[in-house]
Amino acid sequence: MSDDPSNGPARPHRPVRVPATAFEGIEGGLDPAVELRIAHDSARALVHRVRESDDPDLVERMVAYTDEHGLDTLAELWARASARSLPGALWRLSLLRALIRQDPLGTSLLFQRGSEVLATADVVVAGAESPTGPEEIRVLADQVLHGAYVGDFAIALERAASFCRTASAGAADLADDADAAVDDVRAVELTSRASRLATSAEDFAACARLERRGSLD
Repeated sequence: MSDDPSNGPARPHRPVRVPATAFEGIEGGLDPAVELRIAHDSARALVHRVRESDDPDLVERMVAYTDEHGLDTLAELWARASARSLPGALWRLSLLRALIRQDPLGTSLLFQRGSEVLATADVVVAGAESPTGPEEIRVLADQVLHGAYVGDFAIALERAASFCRTASAGAADLADDADAAVDDVRAVELTSRASRLATSAEDFAACARLERRGSLD
């Protein structure tokens, strides 16, 4: 799975602020193994802190901070983690939400078309209101990310997987329409997007299975 679950490359990253103690004893830059450990440790710490907190507004403040400052503060640590790991899953859930919020109209069109052509339970599992317009897709994005911290993490990942599968089906179907209209550029763009979304769905589903086995780290 690429850094972008749905469309185009992520924005350039700014360095994340890491406590100085994390770098003690390391010369010549951060060792990749240490960087990976910090990514996993920070992801676990964040999830546990939010879940164990008595502050009901903690998730809201965390999401608001991400909205204000972007994903750059997480990128240097989490974006390089495996797609099928805790930090990788958290990073890609946050990125998926950001991409949905950047283009709610286009994303809702993909999801709505997918809901019309899929004969699976994915539309129901994803949990978007029907018909699915830009506002409904924004609400879904918020619900999935919040669910990663205050609900059943496996369910949040399964919802993300179902969303991606539905949107992928929609993109593929729209690509067929573009082919029929001899709009080659649009067809290629939609086909590529469908492929990326399908890969994202596989990664989110794999993470959900690992989480249910207690093996997502």
